[in-house]
Amino acid sequence: MSRGIFGVHVHFHPSLRSHKMSAEQRSAKRAKTGTAGPLAGALPATYVEGFHDRESVERMPYRSLGGNTGIDVSILSFGGSSLGSVFRDTDKQESIDTVVYAVRHGINLIDTAPWYGHGKAETVLGEALKGVPREAYILNTKVGRYLPDPMDMFDFTSERVTKSVDESLARLGVDYIDIIQVHDPEFAPFVDIIVEETLPALVKLQEAGKVKMIGMTGYPLAVQKDIIMRFPGKLDTILTYCHYSMNDYSLSKELQWFKDRKLGIINASAISMGLLTHRGPPAWHPATVEVKRACADAAAYCQDHGVNISTLAMAFTLGNPDIPTTLVSTASLARITKNIAACTYQLTDKEKEVSAHVMETFFKSLNDTGKEHWEGAEVREHWNTIGARKEELINTRYADYLRTASPLAQRP
Repeated sequence: MSRGIFGVHVHFHPSLRSHKMSAEQRSAKRAKTGTAGPLAGALPATYVEGFHDRESVERMPYRSLGGNTGIDVSILSFGGSSLGSVFRDTDKQESIDTVVYAVRHGINLIDTAPWYGHGKAETVLGEALKGVPREAYILNTKVGRYLPDPMDMFDFTSERVTKSVDESLARLGVDYIDIIQVHDPEFAPFVDIIVEETLPALVKLQEAGKVKMIGMTGYPLAVQKDIIMRFPGKLDTILTYCHYSMNDYSLSKELQWFKDRKLGIINASAISMGLLTHRGPPAWHPATVEVKRACADAAAYCQDHGVNISTLAMAFTLGNPDIPTTLVSTASLARITKNIAACTYQLTDKEKEVSAHVMETFFKSLNDTGKEHWEGAEVREHWNTIGARKEELINTRYADYLRTASPLAQRP
């Protein structure tokens, strides 16, 4: 398949076509493997005889990622942040075993980034993938976010983006990346650099066959929409987190907009980065006091009624057929086993009753009044931390871009 971007046709090496199958090809593959019917219960294009646990794959529901991707994805996908020991100290071998178990039992989309553990997550994932057939998974990673020092955290220049992809390929031990994504573009000093430098650099990498598709990740949906409208080329996917969960379902209001633009949609964090758990969110969680209070009250109500709020949260998110897939991250074999079981779990009548009460009592008003999110909070904190060094950072890191940028773009 070739696709014109800026008048250039992109040609994929034959090895890059494995996941982009037509409906007829998918039907033929299912017929060959003895399955038929809807995606749920059928074998996806990523099924590999001899590697997968066939019964588990047949139980796993799959949905079209959407847009022009031509990919069917498990409704639960694997997020690589935990492999970088982002949330706790992790055991390397258990991390590897967790990845292999996840793919063998039906998860076929893996998402990671250089930012997670500052290279560690990709390195551990690369070791895990040595034991997994390449055709068994769709692999996503990111560019743009790297190191903990605020002055070195983000770099959206074409030079750094290009180098980053080569670094990721080496750490992951693969020849190509299925979807390369711009990581948190809301932290760019101005979105023009994403449109005029970052994304065109990814297009060149696509032309070179190092990546199949191009996407974007981030928290504010408005920023992603702005970039999509400005970019003259074609993006393939968007990834957003904490915008389709019990406490914040604002993504549902934007789904049609993204679908109309033929974009595949990846959701992340059904439990809203720990808000929808009985232990509560980590201390660094950026949610507002009002959101944290509503989630804590909802969790307490669930606990009083003998119901696990995380079970309700997973059922809420995974149960929406308009959400193709939702990322969860864990380096625990026990946890990934429970997460996979959640894909087919049916709530009891009591759990349904408690869930309905929680949605109506604790979360409806948040969503009705636009108070469900914390958009802007992390970006403000980032630039406040940099403070007076902001001008220095912009003028040094983006000097080459600014020399050729439009006058408007030069005003950070």
